[in-house]
Amino acid sequence: MATGSISKETEKRLLEFFNNVIDAKDLAKAIRQLNYAIALVVLRDDERGYVYAQKENLEKGFYWLNELAEILHPYLEVE
Repeated sequence: MATGSISKETEKRLLEFFNNVIDAKDLAKAIRQLNYAIALVVLRDDERGYVYAQKENLEKGFYWLNELAEILHPYLEVE
């Protein structure tokens, strides 16, 4: 994973995206739904050994997408 900072242009585009294009709560919900769907498909394809071959990539991708969803809209908010 890269640990450098993002460029000003990237920052500007991200701010535009999150402020004007999509609601953070809706994006977080979509990410969670997508992660769930991917997990189901991967589990069903396990017979072909795909999960074993891609285990590390799948674990990292699933983790980071969930982290992004939590940043955008925490699932368990403290009230």
